[in-house]
Amino acid sequence: MPLLIQNVCVERVTSTADLFAKYPHLKENAKAFRSQPIKDVDPKCLLYVQQREFAATTPADNSVSVIGSEDATTCHLVVLRHTGSGAACLAHCDGSNTCAEVSLFIKSVTSLSKCCNEGRLELHLVGGFKDEAMTSHELSYNILAGFQQLKDDIHLETCCITEMNDVFINAVHRPAVYGIGVNVKTGEVFPAAFPCKGPAEELRSARSFSGGQMVDIYDSSRELVQVGPCKWSPNMEIGFWLSQDDAIILKYLSTSPNAEPPHFVRHIKSTIQFLLKHPNSDGLFPGGQPQLYRRTESGDWDRVVIHVDS
Repeated sequence: MPLLIQNVCVERVTSTADLFAKYPHLKENAKAFRSQPIKDVDPKCLLYVQQREFAATTPADNSVSVIGSEDATTCHLVVLRHTGSGAACLAHCDGSNTCAEVSLFIKSVTSLSKCCNEGRLELHLVGGFKDEAMTSHELSYNILAGFQQLKDDIHLETCCITEMNDVFINAVHRPAVYGIGVNVKTGEVFPAAFPCKGPAEELRSARSFSGGQMVDIYDSSRELVQVGPCKWSPNMEIGFWLSQDDAIILKYLSTSPNAEPPHFVRHIKSTIQFLLKHPNSDGLFPGGQPQLYRRTESGDWDRVVIHVDS
C-alpha cells in the first residue's frame, strides 16, 4: 500500500468521506487550497492539458513554465511531482480507464527522474463535487485506489476532491475549483484559469469527444506539443445537436448540467462543427504523422511542418 499521508501508509479507503474522517488535516489543507485566489496564467509560458490528456516536463524546459487544465466538474485534475528532479505531470481524468492512466503518470515522471537519487513522488488531487449521480465520488475513489496499487511510494499532499471541492450556491452544488496549474520551476500547485487552451484546441477536443483514450501530448526532450494521429468515424448525425437548445445539450452531453462553466455549450458546438468539417481525420495527419507544435520566440505555439515523401 504505497500511498502515504504524513509518511504513514494509508489504510484501505472505502470512500472520500472515510478518507477525510481518518485524515482530518487533509480537509484543512483542502480548505486552504480552495481559498487561494484564482491565477490567470500567461499563455506564453503555458502548456494546456485538455480532458483525457496529460503532459510532463522538468524545470529545465525552456518552453514551459506552467502546465495547467480547467473546466473540470466531475473530472479530476492530477498532479504528480518528483521533489528531487522537479519533474511534474498534470493530467485531466474523466474516469475512462483510471487504473491504466495512473500507471502512465507514474512512468512519465519517473522516466524524467532517472538520474536523481534523492526526492520523493508527491501527489496533488483536485476536482469533483457533490453531484447527484455521485460520479465524482466514484472517480475520487478509483484514482486513490489506482495509486494505492502501485509499487512506488506516493505521498498525498493535496486532496481537494468531491465533498471538499464542493460549494452550494443558489441551491446548486458545483466545484469550488475548476482549474489548476503547476509551476514546473517551483513546484507550486494553485487554482488557475486559462484564457488560451491551444494549440490545436478544436482538434484535441474532437479526439476526446470521439472517444479517444488518455494520451501524452508533450515531448519534453524536444519541447514539442504532439497531437495524434487519431481516428474517428464519419458521423454526420451529430449535426443534430447544433440546432438544439442549450438546456438539451447540457442535459444529454454533460455529466453535470447544472455545474458546467458558461462556455460549455459553445465549446461542444465548436467541437461538433470541427468534426462535421473533418468527417475523416486522415487528412489532418499527412503520412500518418502527428501534428507538432513548437514554442516561438513570441511565446506562441506554431505548427512544425513535416515534409512527407510521396
